[in-house]
Amino acid sequence: METSHARSVALEVICSVVLDKRSLSSIVYHQDDSALTKSLVFGTIRFYHQLNDIVTDLLNHSLEKEDLDIHCLMLLGAYQILYSKVAIHASIYETVNVLNELDKAWAKGLVNAILRQIDRDQEQLKKQVHYSHPTWMVKKIKQSYPDNFEQIFTQNNTQAPMTIRIHPKYTLAEYQQELAECGINADTVSVAPQALVLEKPVSVYDLPNFESGSCYVQDASAQLAAALLEPKNTDIILDACSAPGGKTTHLHELAPKAKIIALDSDLERLERVKQNAQRFDINSIDIVQGNAQQQDWWDGELFDKILLDAPCSATGVIRRHPDIKLLRKPKDIVNLVKLQAQILDNLWQMLKPGGTLLYATCSVLKAENEFQIANFLNDRNDASEIKIDLDWGIKTSIGRQQLPTHEFDGFYYAKLQKQVE
Repeated sequence: METSHARSVALEVICSVVLDKRSLSSIVYHQDDSALTKSLVFGTIRFYHQLNDIVTDLLNHSLEKEDLDIHCLMLLGAYQILYSKVAIHASIYETVNVLNELDKAWAKGLVNAILRQIDRDQEQLKKQVHYSHPTWMVKKIKQSYPDNFEQIFTQNNTQAPMTIRIHPKYTLAEYQQELAECGINADTVSVAPQALVLEKPVSVYDLPNFESGSCYVQDASAQLAAALLEPKNTDIILDACSAPGGKTTHLHELAPKAKIIALDSDLERLERVKQNAQRFDINSIDIVQGNAQQQDWWDGELFDKILLDAPCSATGVIRRHPDIKLLRKPKDIVNLVKLQAQILDNLWQMLKPGGTLLYATCSVLKAENEFQIANFLNDRNDASEIKIDLDWGIKTSIGRQQLPTHEFDGFYYAKLQKQVE
């Protein structure tokens, strides 16, 4: 019964994403947030495009609108057969049983027949190349990265590792040892001096002294931001679009006496910045609500350094947020590029001559990254690029682009300096 319940909760979440277009991060698993439920949800959403093609091909006719939950249930069953370690008979039996909870027992024959056919065809289905991304995204990524697109799609369809940033009060070796004593293995990352990549994800409460600020869960790519900005104790620094506060707290670790303003438009997410600062026992960060493309929150004092972690398509972190593949549309990219340009123009006015702005996105799309920065530099004569000399990612026309790999999320950085007049 429990496993059947896990599947019905998983189905409810899958329907929220597929049919109601809700993001996974906005959904709370009230009834069951077990590892099984979450793995069923993430797996089905991760391979949605492939599973949908398989199920749709096997159906003689599409289901009525009010029965699209049955279609989603078949995707859930197909995921288990093709990708999970659940025994086939349990995958089929427990999935078909969910129809009792939906009061749609009439569909048992249909769902059973489709899932058994997928089981019979599984060898052949596994041999087919299917990137399991929307067509427009496949086209764009293939076009931009003719030599790397397969790596991108493969990584996007893999569970991301859990990476943590160790507070400087510990040496990496000390904390690695503490983890090992708890049975948690972790590897260092050469380019990110505070990073440890865990062999397997764990609950944060299993991490030694997590609640008293020993570490922060943050991908190694994102951990490069603070060091690239080179904060100094005498600096006035703006972290624009700062929530949930990973980069803000990191800036404070590197320059504890700097004046840091953490800006975000979302009050709820700013609460997370506050909580993270409290966990690290930091009370010197100014937390401000405001839009980065406007100036009504600004007191007129120019910044030495600005970190702009720009709103973006998040196409570099699809492995962490597989629902992006269902929710993101081509027109969103156009709107995001426009918003990024507005924010860049606005924040540039707040930067001191001689100051540095670090532009960052967790995207792999060139329109949001090197093309965006090229346009910005072309439009002004008071901005120049500071080369990023890191053994990380690939050199692009401007800045550096990391494609998703085991150790790193897909990420882009460009470092800009404002000319002294």
